[in-house]
Amino acid sequence: MTNTIYDITHESDAIMLVGSNPEEAHPVIGMQVRQAVARGAKLIVVDPRDIDLSKKATIHLKLRPGTNVAFANGLMHIFIEEGLVDQKFIEERTENFEAMKEMVKDYTPEKVAEICQIDADQLREAARIYATANRAPIMYCLGVTEHHTGTEGVMSLSNVAMMVGKIGRPGCGVNPIRGQNNVQGACDMGASPNQFTGYQNIAAPGIVEKFEEAWGVKLNHEIGTKATDCFPKMISGDIKGLLIFGEDPVRTDPNTHHVIKALESLDFFVVDELFMTETAKLADVILPGRSYAEKEGTFTNTERRVQRVRKAVEIAGETRPDTWIFTEIMNRMGYPQPHLTPAQIMDEIASVTPSFAGISHERLDSEEVGGKGLQWPCISKDHPGTPIMHVGKFARGLGYFRPAAYKPSAELPDEEYPLLMMTGRILYHYNACAMTDKTEGINEIAGSSFIELNTADANALGILDGELVSVSSRRGTIQAEARVSGKTNKGECWMPFHYLEGSCNWLTSDALDGISSTPEYKVCAVKVAKAE
Repeated sequence: MTNTIYDITHESDAIMLVGSNPEEAHPVIGMQVRQAVARGAKLIVVDPRDIDLSKKATIHLKLRPGTNVAFANGLMHIFIEEGLVDQKFIEERTENFEAMKEMVKDYTPEKVAEICQIDADQLREAARIYATANRAPIMYCLGVTEHHTGTEGVMSLSNVAMMVGKIGRPGCGVNPIRGQNNVQGACDMGASPNQFTGYQNIAAPGIVEKFEEAWGVKLNHEIGTKATDCFPKMISGDIKGLLIFGEDPVRTDPNTHHVIKALESLDFFVVDELFMTETAKLADVILPGRSYAEKEGTFTNTERRVQRVRKAVEIAGETRPDTWIFTEIMNRMGYPQPHLTPAQIMDEIASVTPSFAGISHERLDSEEVGGKGLQWPCISKDHPGTPIMHVGKFARGLGYFRPAAYKPSAELPDEEYPLLMMTGRILYHYNACAMTDKTEGINEIAGSSFIELNTADANALGILDGELVSVSSRRGTIQAEARVSGKTNKGECWMPFHYLEGSCNWLTSDALDGISSTPEYKVCAVKVAKAE
């Protein structure tokens, strides 16, 4: 996120919410968006479903899944056509605008309306509201990223914000909402296979050498393998051993048959986990990890805020902190590594990561910070942190307009599989349900899977609300309860991904984004029939 949660929900005149249902997936932020609207902020919802916030929206663009890039290009066409661009910002702070202008000239509101299946005049109105508002953030989530063109979708939203000068200012920016509490922290710590901590690229001159010197060991200079690209390599035998840490891909990754086949192809499979998840059941060795309440450290939330986590409980048994497990594995594989405290590890992170140079447990615990954490970049011990990024200057110097043409989704409906299915979260369950489906009260409210069908489609199939239906794709068949309404457009349906029984990921496509290798969870072709 370029801005803070408070900033984009309290300092904005308009909010553009794209591919995000925060009231169910991020309820604290969702509540603050609702409060912003109550205070008078205009809300543009860009989402294929009727989410609760769309009832409060000035405009709801109920676009066809997989058309985000066309939508963004349509906005920019209107900005240029109607003289809404911030010419001063473009000239002083960006480059490659002419290429962008040339690319979007064909994305007329009428053409985009046809691609996205929305109203051209509503698109124009949305463009005007966003461009003319003094302060307007873009907020987005997995409805943008979980497509085979997801990275281009994010870049396109950045193009939109730059074209009207809404980056580097309060109440503006481009703001992804993270789905779990430390996803941001994992990325910051070099979880991507082409980066070290703080997004220091392996390919950049001197970066690998810096870490080799700090750690006293020769490192591999090649870019690693993205998580989703590992599964075909397990099946081919290129990957023979695997350690999974706190992840349940059998529940959360697309095309479950393919995931299970890949994990069963391994020679040796280790899981570091709190619960006996579906993935852990396939492991040769399970290392019992610890929960957030049982260890010291930090979490970094969606707004880049590094906050302390403190050990609250002692438990019996043979669990170990993750850092102890990782250190022991290093030692036993021949790399001598002392057991460091979490505070010492944070100091090491600061020593090799410019954007974290001013962050330490000592400082996070101090009266100066007052329990509020610090937002990176925090480049020195007296630096206050950075609430808003790209103020006055972009991290790369000039902001780069990256043109992206619309490309249809990898798998579209046809005669055999006529419905387009999307997936997502519901309020009551959390991700792979490792914890929430063990809670009786939650299961009483939301205990089983379901599929949202459009009323017209249900009528044509002779399906009634509440009936058990069979849902099939090219990859499998499941059963779920039908929920019939107008929440989705005709020809489209939606399922939550949390449940083990009736899990939509037996059906989803494993087509991947060409840049990030994120799966295209949001679009796959299915057919629905009454259960026999």
